Amino acid sequence: MAKHQDEHKTVAKNRKAFHEYFIEESFEAGIALVGTEVRSLREGGGQLTDAFALIRNGELWLHGLHVRPYSHGNRANVEPDRKRKLLMRRKQIRYLKEKTQQAGMTLVPLSLYFNEAGLVKVELGLARGKKNYDKRDAMAARDSKREIERAFKERSRDGY
Repeated sequence: MAKHQDEHKTVAKNRKAFHEYFIEESFEAGIALVGTEVRSLREGGGQLTDAFALIRNGELWLHGLHVRPYSHGNRANVEPDRKRKLLMRRKQIRYLKEKTQQAGMTLVPLSLYFNEAGLVKVELGLARGKKNYDKRDAMAARDSKREIERAFKERSRDGY
């Protein structure tokens, strides 16, 4: 996980991505937005659940990001579900294109946040899809970890 979690204001997280995919690498990308979209994100109006990124003609595009229309935006508001251009260096985009052409690899947005300069950034994950048995293993490991923590908590509560 990237270090931005501690020092930046997170607008939206894609928790479903960690359940559905193995995240191999993560990258930071800028995003081209209009003013009312940025204001809406400052109000917490972003949703990443069904979003995905594609590379078309050497450009990186984010599809499925829902940015709620700004409350005071009137006619300056744009379509909430439009595709948005992601900003990365050409060399990184070529690298991602090579990786996504491999079987089973995809680009998934993990989080949307404001950096220290106040710019909106997207954390993209280079991901490999999980099979159903992988998801069951992950859920079983999470449940057993929760049970162990619960047992330690009970034991410390009893004064041992």
